[in-house]
Amino acid sequence: MASLLTAIGLNQPPLTTGVPNYGPGFLIFHFLFAYAGLASRHLKQLHGIDHQVSPRQDLNKYGETAVRAGKMTRKQLDRIHRNEAAHANSVENYPLFVAAISMATYAGIPRTAINAAGLAYTVSRILYAANYILAERLWTSLLRPVFWWTGNLSCLYLLWEAGKALN
Repeated sequence: MASLLTAIGLNQPPLTTGVPNYGPGFLIFHFLFAYAGLASRHLKQLHGIDHQVSPRQDLNKYGETAVRAGKMTRKQLDRIHRNEAAHANSVENYPLFVAAISMATYAGIPRTAINAAGLAYTVSRILYAANYILAERLWTSLLRPVFWWTGNLSCLYLLWEAGKALN
């Protein structure tokens, strides 16, 4: 178990060769995850309602028509709406993560702490997005705030530690 923790940057290697800072990798992953992975365009293309001329209006202009025409079900349209909301939330949340990783790195916070917070943020944001897109009932969507707060608290932890280190 110790070697696994060392490999993912959560434990100090035995020869003090230094723990890598995976912060930049987390930043790249979350940029791609927020802006490309969660883009609703993929689902809209699958159902034939993606139009490059005004893609932000696709669901408003063509969603109901596609349901009435039998191109997609109401559940599928609702899932695309939730996908758009998860995408927007991930884009909105990305600057907080950038600030947290950047400030922690600048302040010299131990790399193990940066890696642990980055991993916690990553897991919570993936679970958040999956829950947002797939949860169709109230009781299953109640986990979403837990995932959202877990990700944000990992960022706030890094910012707090950076603030202490810089003062």
